[in-house]
Amino acid sequence: MKSAVENLNPTRVRLTVEVPFEELKPSLDAAYKKINQQVTVPGFRKGKIPARIIDQRFGRGAVLEEAVNEALPKFYTDAVNEGELNPLGQPEVDITELKDNELLTFTAEVDIRPAIEIPDYSGIEVTVDAVEVSDEDIDKSVEQLRERFATTSPVERAAAEGDIVVIDLEAKVDGEVLEDGVATGVTYTIGSGELLDGIDEAVTGLEAGGEATFTSELKGGSAQGKEAEVSVKVSEVKARELPELDDDFAQLASEFDTLEELRADSRKRLERSKKFEQATQAQEKVLDALLELVEVPIPEKLLQDEINTRKHNLEHHQLGQMGLNLESYLQMQDKTAEEFDAELKEQAEKGIRTQFVLDELVNKEQLSVGQEELTEHLMRRAQSSGMSPDQFAQAVVEGGQVPMLVGEVARGKALAVVVEAAKVVDDKGETVDLDDEEDETGETVEATSETSETAEEPAAAEAAEAPAESEEKQDKAES
Repeated sequence: MKSAVENLNPTRVRLTVEVPFEELKPSLDAAYKKINQQVTVPGFRKGKIPARIIDQRFGRGAVLEEAVNEALPKFYTDAVNEGELNPLGQPEVDITELKDNELLTFTAEVDIRPAIEIPDYSGIEVTVDAVEVSDEDIDKSVEQLRERFATTSPVERAAAEGDIVVIDLEAKVDGEVLEDGVATGVTYTIGSGELLDGIDEAVTGLEAGGEATFTSELKGGSAQGKEAEVSVKVSEVKARELPELDDDFAQLASEFDTLEELRADSRKRLERSKKFEQATQAQEKVLDALLELVEVPIPEKLLQDEINTRKHNLEHHQLGQMGLNLESYLQMQDKTAEEFDAELKEQAEKGIRTQFVLDELVNKEQLSVGQEELTEHLMRRAQSSGMSPDQFAQAVVEGGQVPMLVGEVARGKALAVVVEAAKVVDDKGETVDLDDEEDETGETVEATSETSETAEEPAAAEAAEAPAESEEKQDKAES
């Protein structure tokens, strides 16, 4: 077999492959055997039909087509290996010549990973937010804890902001009650903004048994986006009572004996959370600075596939779980479809560039992934997915996604190398030491990256690794 590589552009090549006919013989024999098992010819036992009879009855062309289809993947793979290429996605194959008993020639166009030169990154310098915890931050943290221990009790008075009301709702559009526009026994906290616009004003001042009507734009349902006349009836008003901020509360809400000890612990937790946020901010800024130093051409088809996958995941997974569609999501975000598409393209481009650059760094720095590192990463991914480690591991293995996880860990290590080489200062001019930084759970903060799953690693598997990790960081920060 002979092969030649033609570079069509920095991210696409055309392979021209010539295969002597004798190299097709194993596939040709397999084709005859397969056809033997599928057809019946009078006078011959099944599976014992001579090749010349198959040629006469079904045509030599049918056998050649079967043989070539069976052999092409191997010849293509051999040509890729010979050319030392890193293909992305499936090739576009065209059989240009097929001479029986002489020669098979075909071409294959395919996207490839571009050649990337990693420049000296030791001069990267970024500025991050300083770690500061104020008394107001502690007050807010303790107040949030206090609200978790609030109690409610019915009151015989008009509802006011902060009260909890139990209400019945009925929505009409053009004078007709909507099929999905009736709800009873809804519990709502006045001022929370969790229901329809205008409801706070409508129920404020009403006692149990009181009714009101207001107009609001529906945020969901069959008449989403339409103006509706909404009737609301209050069946119960409850007042929230917060516990006193004293040592008794500290003993109720924590393992501490005094309020002072509880506040001190809150300060430590907030400091750890802010340090974790600082480390994450440093990683993100260092990554952005690194990407600015590297020119990364992106295959057009790969980019479009990534955009489509991200959009599909958003529409059918993330928004679907929240009961939203893309149109309502854009309304909530106050974005046009054009703005959304532009942002999605920018995110996809950054994801692909990030993966290409970090993968090249893995090769340049000769980074490897140990079993313990992979196991720890799997445990974290399982936790963020809501699955048990065993379930997640089984899903990864069955889906053939182990290389994907290895890649994630390796890219994290590559980014860590760059972060370690960079100079990180806070906005007060102080040098930030990120070595062995721990988050509030006690886990060492590791470098993470916004990776993109290319044709080699399906984006569905990551549904956005980045979103999943971002949510995990947010959960940790909030805790």
